[in-house]
Amino acid sequence: MLHDLKPQVAAVKLQELRHEPLILDYHDPADARGASLHAWCCVGHFHTFSHSVWAQGSASCACLNLNIILFHPAEVELPLSGNDFRARHILTVLKRGVGDGFDAGLVNGPRGKATLSAVGTDGALHLTFAWGAPPAPLAPIHLLVGLPRPQTARDILREGAALGVSAMEFVRTERGESSYAQSSLWSSREWEILLLAGAAQAFCTRLPEVRHGRTLAEALAAPPSGVRLALDNYEAAQPLSRAELPAGDAVTIAIGSERGWTAAERDLLLRRGFLFVHLGERVLRTETACIAAISLLRAKLGLS
Repeated sequence: MLHDLKPQVAAVKLQELRHEPLILDYHDPADARGASLHAWCCVGHFHTFSHSVWAQGSASCACLNLNIILFHPAEVELPLSGNDFRARHILTVLKRGVGDGFDAGLVNGPRGKATLSAVGTDGALHLTFAWGAPPAPLAPIHLLVGLPRPQTARDILREGAALGVSAMEFVRTERGESSYAQSSLWSSREWEILLLAGAAQAFCTRLPEVRHGRTLAEALAAPPSGVRLALDNYEAAQPLSRAELPAGDAVTIAIGSERGWTAAERDLLLRRGFLFVHLGERVLRTETACIAAISLLRAKLGLS
């Protein structure tokens, strides 16, 4: 766990895990638990907004790549704490002063402009907002993935949100490693931070719905509506690029765990109406296959 590491080591470790720039400071160098990572988390339909503290300690905070600063509706009437990483980003990365504006958005709502109207004596930022139109709806793509190792899941969560899928579900499969479900990625709700990072990277306010923990059979007990496709290097007779996608239909794309589908899972997918497709002869990493499949589907659906 990161809170078992010295602050400097924790900073490097988190940067390696998330492949993102990190700013970490701490108040007590002698405290081995002094690396505190405060993360602002926001989520979609299945979950509620939360402030998440990843490690215990006295200090703050991580800095994400933000092309838009997102706020929960309940926050816009309140000052933004100077300890919030968004406040630090506004002041030190965007270098905004009183009277300056920046791009802002409401989670799952409109984009607009925020203006820094004052900085309180406590360091809190007082902001005003002017909202415009909401971004386009998310793509009607549902990603169903065999639960991968945590770092792979992190990449999929962030890039799936950036590419605008409407839903992602990580399911337990017969060949998957069961311990992955106990990762702190899920128990600490770190996955919410990655959704935020992906959406902010894409200059979007909309976040996909996320589920995890069910088995493949449980997830498919009620077959999803629309087109159902499953990537498979062995049973697929046609490439994904040639799959027929009727206009207006949602698409579910199933991608197996790192060790692939079992025969029983293939039978289940076929019974639930899935068509096996492939991405060519090359064997890809799970996260690469997800990005390639989503990109192909977006192109076939005529989405920019």
